[in-house]
Amino acid sequence: MDGTEVSFGIVILLQISIGSVANVFLLLFYTSVISASPKPSSSDLILAHLALANTIILLTYGIPEALSAWGWRNFLDVVGCKILIYFYRVSRGLSICSTCLLSVFQAVTISPGTSRWVGAKAKLPQRIIPFCVLSWLLNMLIEVSVLIYMTGAQNSSSVRLILDLKYCSTISASEASVLAVAIALALRDLFFVGLMSLASGYMVLVLYRHHRQVRHIHGTGRSSTAMPEVTAAKRVVALVIVYVLLYGRQAVTLSILMNMKGTSPLLMNSHMVLRFTFWVISPFLMIVSDRRMRTFWRRGSPGSEADPS
Repeated sequence: MDGTEVSFGIVILLQISIGSVANVFLLLFYTSVISASPKPSSSDLILAHLALANTIILLTYGIPEALSAWGWRNFLDVVGCKILIYFYRVSRGLSICSTCLLSVFQAVTISPGTSRWVGAKAKLPQRIIPFCVLSWLLNMLIEVSVLIYMTGAQNSSSVRLILDLKYCSTISASEASVLAVAIALALRDLFFVGLMSLASGYMVLVLYRHHRQVRHIHGTGRSSTAMPEVTAAKRVVALVIVYVLLYGRQAVTLSILMNMKGTSPLLMNSHMVLRFTFWVISPFLMIVSDRRMRTFWRRGSPGSEADPS
């Protein structure tokens, strides 16, 4: 184990620690808000679900990657690999679904109050929990191949591997099975990423029109920055932009790695470090943009009630 691997191991460990603490805090915060409210906010339910998915991802995938970077290899048996990677893959799908649902919900929320949107605005909040349950079932079904083909670390060159994580491996199945799983995963990702991109583009258009209207109003109403719907929409647009950019980066890097004749440890380690970026950054985007967080911190700090800000 050289100094480069140690450095990457330290970076991954820091990412896991910071991201896990932030996501757990976010999960506990929104859970307390939901439990204290007789009619929980739909966006709070989605954000709690997203924080839960991010937490599971960082724990089930981040910790093994950090241990592997530090030189540990055979620390998981076959059962451990199947369970850990299965929960990671399911949670990754849940993160995509939750981000997509959040963007669609916010797009409907800030849409004009015309007749075609009235029905959607009334029905969508009632569909949040069923959609979350459906996303669990969908991703658990899509990722069931992990429970079949995932195994422990393999050292034998006679075993054909299609994925080698150093501490776990995926053994080769029939070409038809590998192709079917790859198509299912690609369709899931492309569908939800495309849908969240369309919803975010629509929100940008609505926010632009709203900004132009507010600019012509002098001395009446609140500014657009003071409206909670506008603030929430900007937060979701920023979240989706970060996700889409990082998803695109990941797709390009994986394509390069798969088509390289040799191996590049530096590129592979960089890919692993950047892979955790969204799950670490997203809770801080939520924390910074939620005004209730400021109230929470002021109440938790001595003498903060006198602070006029």
